[in-house]
Amino acid sequence: MVRRTDTRQRMLDSAAELFHQQGYHATGLNQLVAAGGAPKGSLYFHFPGGKEQLAAEAIGQSAERLCDTLRTIVANSPDVVTAVENVVDALATSLEESDFQRGCPLATVALDASGESEVIRQACADGYTSWHTIIAGALKTDKADHLATVVLATIEGGLLLAKTLHDTAPLRAIAPHLRTTLERELP
Repeated sequence: MVRRTDTRQRMLDSAAELFHQQGYHATGLNQLVAAGGAPKGSLYFHFPGGKEQLAAEAIGQSAERLCDTLRTIVANSPDVVTAVENVVDALATSLEESDFQRGCPLATVALDASGESEVIRQACADGYTSWHTIIAGALKTDKADHLATVVLATIEGGLLLAKTLHDTAPLRAIAPHLRTTLERELP
């Protein structure tokens, strides 16, 4: 079992950020090591599976961080419809504050590398599934699974368009439509 150290965590944190912004293929080993402030040999010491293992673990960490954010927003919102609007607003604000560099923490890698790496595909799938589970749990209806898919896919699409266009209007435009859909479908 690999020891958990500050170096390992720094490498995970910097990798998560680099993969989030640049994707898998545009992020090189030297860049990962330099950003993590570690000697080159430490990459394989901490991640024997190399870049692929580092990416999968960084994706898992990014997914869990967004899970924490989702849980907090749901817990602090008066109802699930408002929670969804608050999630959209938080994502739009984050995108604007990053000058459109930080969209979905999984999408860039999912589009870039999940077709050629089962480990990365599974990490992305697990991340999306964890978000879906939180959304479905908040919906509390027999249609929760279906509605959570609609909410997640709509937000993901809006986020991708907003990042690509450098304009949060597409992302912000989905909030009222999700409100209408959820109010119609929820008891």
